[in-house]
Amino acid sequence: MKVNINQSVLELIEGDITEQDTDVIVNAANTSLLGGGGVDGAIHMAGGLKILEECKKLGGCPTGEARITTGGNLKAKYVIHTVGPIYHNGKSREAELLANAYKNSLNIASKHKLNSVAFPSISTGAYRYPIDEASKIALKTAVDYLKAHSEIKLVRFVLFGSKAYQAYEKTLRELLK
Repeated sequence: MKVNINQSVLELIEGDITEQDTDVIVNAANTSLLGGGGVDGAIHMAGGLKILEECKKLGGCPTGEARITTGGNLKAKYVIHTVGPIYHNGKSREAELLANAYKNSLNIASKHKLNSVAFPSISTGAYRYPIDEASKIALKTAVDYLKAHSEIKLVRFVLFGSKAYQAYEKTLRELLK
């Protein structure tokens, strides 16, 4: 599914984030930035040791913030590593921290003049953020950002599995009503 927002495109696809040919892909990292499971492990494995070497120099990343490294062996030139919140009960600033993870990633992309960004669904795997809630935060943050920033031409959400894709598609349709 593709929609135009301002002078940009917001796109939803089902696929593998490590295969994206956007200027930058976003990694759902942990605070150490030293790799982990899920999306994080897949990006580190596909991107190679150069990403890990740069991550070590960064000294970690607090929840809600973002950092940038090379893309290593990936098609994308860069990786923005962001740390989403671990979901507890929804009352521990999780929504704010998740929105910040997306917004700070987009800010870094703009600052580095990167025109296309691919996001996974941050925090919805091992961090257990409910996908319906997470998709609302992710898509609203991206839409609001694109309305105010025309320098990013493409924001693509790369969703793992049909359940995730369907949740994001439903949310996007509701958001655009």
